[in-house]
Amino acid sequence: MEKRSLDRAFDGIEEAWSPHVGAELNGQALKLARAEDEFVWHRHEDADELFLVRDGRLRIEFREAADVVLEPGELVVVPAGVEHRPVAEPTAELLLFEPTQTRNTGDVETDLTQTERREVDP
Repeated sequence: MEKRSLDRAFDGIEEAWSPHVGAELNGQALKLARAEDEFVWHRHEDADELFLVRDGRLRIEFREAADVVLEPGELVVVPAGVEHRPVAEPTAELLLFEPTQTRNTGDVETDLTQTERREVDP
């Protein structure tokens, strides 16, 4: 068992939209990410995704539903298969809860697709 500091973890994340694994349990990962401006439209066919805003403001756009705006301490679960696009206004610190193997860009391949696992510094 090892405790982690969210402050120190976020200090070690420089690149926007590059999730770092902070912890894992029961096949799920807590991923930390810095958000800046807009991400890409995507969906995760087989996984729900929980967004929790630690700092800043995040708008999640949906093609078939009203946008959701999250302030610090607020969260939303995007159900599997729902197309969405996170947009930081203008920046945010995010905690993401999703299956460990979930790819950050879901069903889309872009230059923002993370191909290697990144972990927070202990």
